[in-house]
Amino acid sequence: MYAFELERPTSLADAEAAISAGGQPLSGGQTLIPTLKQRLAMPETLVSLTAIDELKGISKEGDTLVIGGATCHADVAAEGSFPALSALAGKIGDPHVRNRGTIGGSLGNNDPSACYPAAALGSGATIVTNKREIAADDYFTGLFETALDEGEFVKAVKFPIPEKAAYVKFEQPASRFALVGVFVTKGSDGVRVAVTGASEGGVFRWKEAEEALSSNFSASALEGLSVDADDMIGDIHASKAYRAHLVGVITRRAVNTC
Repeated sequence: MYAFELERPTSLADAEAAISAGGQPLSGGQTLIPTLKQRLAMPETLVSLTAIDELKGISKEGDTLVIGGATCHADVAAEGSFPALSALAGKIGDPHVRNRGTIGGSLGNNDPSACYPAAALGSGATIVTNKREIAADDYFTGLFETALDEGEFVKAVKFPIPEKAAYVKFEQPASRFALVGVFVTKGSDGVRVAVTGASEGGVFRWKEAEEALSSNFSASALEGLSVDADDMIGDIHASKAYRAHLVGVITRRAVNTC
């Protein structure tokens, strides 16, 4: 590690001021701290968001679940209004990660194998920042890339609670990240299928599967459908073809779990 300044504001106004002055937002630090240790990033000032009460907590507003950006995974796992989302959070990492990592940090980082991006995109969630609201369809823009501007951070996430939902992931056993993870929802606005861990472009909606499931919400509707293997990630853990195959398998399992 190297020397840096740490600020821990207790209000949004103070946090925004510190970040505007050049500070790097810090939430749970599960990705950022290892990044600093490897000198892949070297900000002079870190601005912790975890002492701001306004950024923590979970509330239900009608059919929408609102989760503060600094809410840890363990708290999401314990909340029962959206069972599929709680189940997803309960399988992130290990107890240390779940009690330190935050939903805002995960969505801000947008790791291509992270679970929350699939939940947000698969639910049609809205990302609330300190400046605006962004639909999940417009938020994720590529590997480790989002629509967040400089000085912008995740304040809360609004999840519409669907009629049916499930998340299934095929884990990389060492990291517990998803080799492939699929979040499926069925609600008044139709069916959404979001896939994480698989694509070179990051989390994505599988539109062909959505169309098939909109006509027949059963795993059998997905028979014969597949994603293009050329667009998948290929690495030491799984080939492009294997990940493409897993997308179909895991999507069918998710539908059967709903």
